[in-house]
Amino acid sequence: MAHALVVDDEADAAEMMAALIATKGFTVATAGSLKDARRQLALQEPDVVLLDLVLPDGSGMQLVEDAKALGNTEVVLITGHASLDTSIQALRLGAADYLVKPVNMKQLSGILSRLIKPSALQAEASDLMLELERDGHFGQLWGRSPAMRKVYEQILRVSGTGVTVFITGESGCGKEVVASTVHDLSRRRNRPFLAVNCGAISPHLMESEIFGHEKGSFTGADRQHQGFFERACGGTLFLDEITEMPLDLQVKLLRVLESGTYMRVGSTQIQETDVRIIAATNRSPQEAVRAGKLREDLLYRLNVFPVHLPPLRDRLEDVPLIAEHFLDEISRREGQVKRFAPQALQRLGDYRWPGNVRELRNIVHRAYVMAPDSIIVDECLPETDGDSPATSMDGAPLLQIRVGTPLADVERQVTLATLEYCGRHKERTAATLGVSLKTLYNRLKDYATVPSRVDGEGNEAPPPSSVASDHV
Repeated sequence: MAHALVVDDEADAAEMMAALIATKGFTVATAGSLKDARRQLALQEPDVVLLDLVLPDGSGMQLVEDAKALGNTEVVLITGHASLDTSIQALRLGAADYLVKPVNMKQLSGILSRLIKPSALQAEASDLMLELERDGHFGQLWGRSPAMRKVYEQILRVSGTGVTVFITGESGCGKEVVASTVHDLSRRRNRPFLAVNCGAISPHLMESEIFGHEKGSFTGADRQHQGFFERACGGTLFLDEITEMPLDLQVKLLRVLESGTYMRVGSTQIQETDVRIIAATNRSPQEAVRAGKLREDLLYRLNVFPVHLPPLRDRLEDVPLIAEHFLDEISRREGQVKRFAPQALQRLGDYRWPGNVRELRNIVHRAYVMAPDSIIVDECLPETDGDSPATSMDGAPLLQIRVGTPLADVERQVTLATLEYCGRHKERTAATLGVSLKTLYNRLKDYATVPSRVDGEGNEAPPPSSVASDHV
């Protein structure tokens, strides 16, 4: 039978938690001080220690290393309030999670149901690293480059904790795959992983989709609706394109992160949630804050553990490995095995991949279809002038941007130039840029209200309608 130790100098709170823990099939001991806790640790090694940080004879942090030294003991911190400092402290100490007083019983039950011995997590991490060296992949992520090895180390560091993760990176880099990998390696792996593209949901419906609504709360609400927080209970909620979430809804998301509670649309009843948040954006978070697209306080609350996913051009040594992985996938699906000729792999490795991994996957699929036999040669790849840096894999000229251009202006120029290149076909433009159609519409609406800028030589930059010559 699993054993728990509750360390809290508030006797009533300790006894309440002990009673709940006992109903989950644990034996439970309590301690009101560091001295008592050390005695309990010596008497019986617990599977989990719920540790108050403020004790009469010192800080609970002094006990963390004692508990972790036992080898198979999880530590859950108990704090008086949720804050960025608390999250960072829990992560630094290697705590599995933390609880805020008054303890949310739903969250406590969830933590108890997700206990995994640290030794098991360490063994799993070792197996993943062996697979990386042998096969070139880390879970669902592929590549052995130094840039990706840094990402893998970050995933291993954060996946065993309950803290919030904020993933940044260009469109097409695989941010959702990173989020899914964190979930798969976490203690929440047996509960749902839900991915939500905030740019693909109408702002008028987003609150209902995320928090749910009551029957009759608005026109058309003919039944109660469970939002993403309810459906992801006990698991992970991935909020992609977080900068597309309306500011008033960002306030409510911040409240959930701080209190673990929310209300359905049209309800006055508080709901408790036990969900881990992973957020992502393809924008610079700081630029988004300055542009009024992301609340600064929400950024601080999300950015507990930042993970930056490098663009494919910064890890070109991974291209052959990823390309062959995609080719193996489509070969199994289609029932005919095909392989790249060495020259074709070399050509893929020489390209800069502005569309990142998503573009590589599409090119590999196209090459598979174009290859008349089992060997994919250069002729199966899209036409390109290999000596010209102004041409992309699909023959489209590249947009040249001056060094030092603000990122917001870069995004605007690339978006508008891509729109022109796609013949102002918005669905094709959104697919090329790797964003939702709703996100594209929102950006075009924003650009229409932005005045023309003046360049460094005092010349007015061309308006959006005149960018037809600047293609991507």
